[in-house]
Amino acid sequence: MKDENVTRVRQILATVKPLAAEYYRLTGKPLGVTGEVAEYVAAQMLRLKLVPARTVGHDALRGKERIQIKGRAYGETKKSQRLGVIKPGAPCDTVLLVLLDNATMEAREIWQAPYDSVCECLARPGSKARARGALSVSAFKRLAKCVWKDKPKRNSNSKSGHASMR
Repeated sequence: MKDENVTRVRQILATVKPLAAEYYRLTGKPLGVTGEVAEYVAAQMLRLKLVPARTVGHDALRGKERIQIKGRAYGETKKSQRLGVIKPGAPCDTVLLVLLDNATMEAREIWQAPYDSVCECLARPGSKARARGALSVSAFKRLAKCVWKDKPKRNSNSKSGHASMR
């Protein structure tokens, strides 16, 4: 992507993320930009090259490694969280899961798993969701390793980073 396009995409996302977070707060439903935000965040944080939209099987490249990127906004919910559909047999080597805070749409964690391991898990009998290619976030994390995590924000009122108790 050209430098001027990168700058404009950053501006667009800076505008869209608060709107998506507000929409979720008002309706309880996602606005539908989670995937795009996740792809851009993963590309920036992990220095990936995004491929053209609708490329079969993957969203980005790291050298010759083909990477499928899944995004999930999460927050305070008891509901099971699932990734979007992962299709077996796609030209893909790695699956990334970008977890976004649904209150801000800011990235919190990025998890990485080998595509073959994800497909093996999806092929196990006993789950209608897995049969459809849907994997829970917790099941994905069991296969994956965390490759990026947001640093906790430090409280500026305290030198130790802990809020004072007054």
